Amino acid sequence: MFPALETELKQETLPDPYEDFMYYHLQYYGYYKAQRSSLPNSATHQHVWKNNPRYLLSGSFGKREDLIPDRLQKEKRLYSLMLSSPFVKSRQLLYDDTGEVNPRLREPRDLFAFFSDSTLLQAPRWPIECEVIKECIHHIEWVPPQPEYFYQPTGNEKIPEIVGEEKGTIVYQLDSVPTEDCYFTSSRVGGKRGIIKELSVSLQGPEDNTLLFESRFESGNLQKAVRVNTFEYELTLRTDLYTNKHTQWFYFRVQNTRKDVTYRFTIVNLLKPKSLYTVGMKPLMYSQLDASTHSIGWRREGNEIKYYRNNTNDGQQPFHCLTWTIQFPYDRDTCFFAHFYPYTYTDLQRFLLSVANSPVKSQFCKLQTLCRSLAGNTVYLLTITNPARTPQEAAVKKAVVLTARVHPGESNGSWIMKGFLDFILSNSPDAQLLRDIFIFKVVPMLNPDGVIVGNYRCSLAGRDLNRHYKTILKESFPCIWHTRNMIKRLLEEREVLLYCDFHGHSRKNNIFVYGCNNTNRQFWLHERVFPLMLSKNAPDKFSFHSCNFKVQKCKEGTGRVVMWRMGILNSYTMESTFGGSTLGKKRDTHFTTEDLKSLGYHVCDTLLDFCDPDRTKFMQCLAELKELLQQEIHKKFKELGQDMDLERSWSDISLSDVESSTSGSDSSLSDGLPVHLLNIADEERAGFPSTLQKHPAFFRTSENARSSMMKYEKSRLNKSQLNGRGKSTSLDPTDMTTMILTKNKDRIQKEKPGFTVSCDPKRSANPSQEPAPPVKPSWSRNRYPGTKGSHRTAVAYPSLHIYTYP
Repeated sequence: MFPALETELKQETLPDPYEDFMYYHLQYYGYYKAQRSSLPNSATHQHVWKNNPRYLLSGSFGKREDLIPDRLQKEKRLYSLMLSSPFVKSRQLLYDDTGEVNPRLREPRDLFAFFSDSTLLQAPRWPIECEVIKECIHHIEWVPPQPEYFYQPTGNEKIPEIVGEEKGTIVYQLDSVPTEDCYFTSSRVGGKRGIIKELSVSLQGPEDNTLLFESRFESGNLQKAVRVNTFEYELTLRTDLYTNKHTQWFYFRVQNTRKDVTYRFTIVNLLKPKSLYTVGMKPLMYSQLDASTHSIGWRREGNEIKYYRNNTNDGQQPFHCLTWTIQFPYDRDTCFFAHFYPYTYTDLQRFLLSVANSPVKSQFCKLQTLCRSLAGNTVYLLTITNPARTPQEAAVKKAVVLTARVHPGESNGSWIMKGFLDFILSNSPDAQLLRDIFIFKVVPMLNPDGVIVGNYRCSLAGRDLNRHYKTILKESFPCIWHTRNMIKRLLEEREVLLYCDFHGHSRKNNIFVYGCNNTNRQFWLHERVFPLMLSKNAPDKFSFHSCNFKVQKCKEGTGRVVMWRMGILNSYTMESTFGGSTLGKKRDTHFTTEDLKSLGYHVCDTLLDFCDPDRTKFMQCLAELKELLQQEIHKKFKELGQDMDLERSWSDISLSDVESSTSGSDSSLSDGLPVHLLNIADEERAGFPSTLQKHPAFFRTSENARSSMMKYEKSRLNKSQLNGRGKSTSLDPTDMTTMILTKNKDRIQKEKPGFTVSCDPKRSANPSQEPAPPVKPSWSRNRYPGTKGSHRTAVAYPSLHIYTYP
C-alpha cells in the first residue's frame, strides 16, 4: 500500500559526509585514533551514535599537533562535500551556481507545491505493541432513502446469561493489550514487527459456519470473541491503550456469514451505566456485498436490543452489557459493525488531499502541520480566509477556531467538521462572505493516535486530552499544547469571535452545546445568543433546551473553559448524539452522516446571523433569553417556597444556581498524570518557574477574563467602530458594512424557513424526548443549501507532505 516505504528500504547505503567530518574533527582534538574502517556507518548504526556517544571515544588519545598541517585543507574539502551532498543540504537554503559558499534563505514556498500524484498518503504510525493487518478498509458514503426509526422496546427482550470462555470457545483474541501498567514508548508504520498472526479460528470445511472476526485495522476495536452457541457470540472490547477503562467504541469485521439465520451478539464489558441503547438506538452494520452490488452503505440494524448490568461479580468494577440480534443479508458475506459511522485518519487525509489538489480551494485554504502526535502522526491545521485587498482589511478580520476529535471514539465530530469544511470551501456567496470577514483556524483531528488505534476517549498518554488544556508538558500532550499556543498567538493578533470543539454524546439525543456563563451584567446572557440562533436555524436537530452553561471545577481543564479564561466569550463544546433526534420532523429517527454534515452548514449560517450589521436578530434572541430565564428562576423559587420580586433583582441571581450539572461522562474527573510523567511535570515546574508568569493569559482569574470580555464585546457591539489590533491599523467601519451589504445584495434571493424557539422552561417527563418548539415570528436572510457529499471510490492518493513552521 505504501511503495514509497519499500523504495526507501531498497536504497543503497551511501557514505555520509557527516562521518568524515566527525572522524577528522575528533582526531584534531585528540579524542579519536582508531582506524577509518572502524567508524560506523550512520545509515545502519545511527542508534548507536545517539544512545552511546562514548562509542566514538573508544580510541586512544593523540596529540593535537599531529593533524595541524593538513587540517584546514581537509576540513574545507569536507565542508564543500557536505554542502553538495543531497543528504545534508538544506532545502531551505539557496547556493550560488559559481561554486562559492554563500547560502541564503529561500523565499517561503507555496504549501501546495508539495503534493504530487507520484507518491502516496502518509501511512499511519501505530504503537509497536499493535498488530495491524495489511488490508485497506474503505467504506462508501450513503444516505438511507427513508428515515431510520429508533428501536421500540417490547419489554420481552431476552437477557442472555454470560457464559464466558470457560464454557464457550474463543474464536478471536488479541495476544496482548497494553493496559495501565504500561506506557507508550515508540511507534512505527504498520505497528508490531514480524509476521501478522491469524487470530481467527481455522474453518474445518465449507459447512463450518463459525464467524471469523477481525479488528486489527484503523479505528478497529474488539479484543475477544467467544462462541457460546451455534449462532451466539460474547464480545469483549479492548480498553483504551495504556488504561483499564473507556470501553464504549466498537468497530469490527465478521466474515463467513449465513443469511436467514438469527445471530446474537452480546458485548459484555461496557462501563457506562446509562446509554442511548436503552431508548432505542441501534448499532450500525455495513455489508460489502450490498455496497458493491447496490451501493448501500452503513445502516441501522438490530432487534431485541437490550442494555443491562452484567451481574457477574468478580470483584472488579461493574460492567454493563449490550445485546442485539441480527440477520445477515447474504451467505458468506463480509460485514462490519460499529458504534457510530467511522471516520478514520486516512479518511481525513484523503479529504485534505482533495482540498490541496484543488486549484481554487487551495487559494484560500492553507494546509499546515500544527505538530506531530506522540506516535509521530501529523496534526493538521487549516487556515481558511479570502486574501485581503489591503493590510487594513486583513488586520480587522476576526477569527473563528474550530476543533474536533479530541475524543477519538466520537466520530460525530468529524462528520460535523466535514460538513462545515464542505460548505466554507464551496463557491456559495454565503461561504465567500464568511471568508471575506473571518479567518478560520481549523484543527480537524486533535487526537490522531487515538483515532488510529481505536480508542474511545484517550491519547497514547493514557489520559483524556480534554482535561489537560492547562498542561505544561509539551512533549507528553503535544496536540493540545500546540493548539492552545496557536490560539494564544491568535488572540495577540486579533479578536477571536468564537471557539467550538465538536464532540459526541452517549446519553442524550439531539445536538446541543456546553458554554460558559458570563457574569458581567452589561453583557449578561450574550454567550447564549449563538446557541439560540443555531436552534432556530436547525430546529429539527439542535436543542437549546439541552444546552448548559455551568462551569464546574472538574471541567477547568477542558478546551472550552480554558479558552474562555483566555478571553473568548463564545467558547463552546458542541455535543452531537450517537443516536438521533427527538425534535420536529425528525422525531424518533437516527441521525445520518448527512444530518451531521448539515449541522456544519448551519454553524456557518448562524455565524452570518450572529454578525449581521442589523442587530435586530441579536436583540430579539436576547429578549427571549431573558424571558426564558425569568421563568426558570420563578420556577426555582416556587419549588423552594419563596417569593421574589422578578422586576427588581432577578438578574442578580447566579445562573449556576439555576442550571444543573453538565457532568455525565465517565471521565469528568481527571485521572491526573500517569505515574511515569509525574517526575517530568515536577522537573518542568522547577526548571521553568516563570512559565505561568510569562503567560498569565492561560490562567486568568474569572474577573480578568470578564474584563477582557467586556472590552471585546464592547468593540463587537459598537456599530460605529471596528478596530484592528496590532499596529494601529483600522478599517473604516463604513467600508466594512458596505462590503457586507454589497455581498448580501449579490446573493440569490431565497426565503428563510420559519425561525422558531421554545420559551417553555418545563422539562418533559421523558428526558430523551422534547416537544417541538412553538413557532415564533419568522425572520429571513438569504440562504444556500449545504453541498451534498458524493460517493468516493478507493484510489491511490498522493502524499500529504507539508512543511512545519515554528
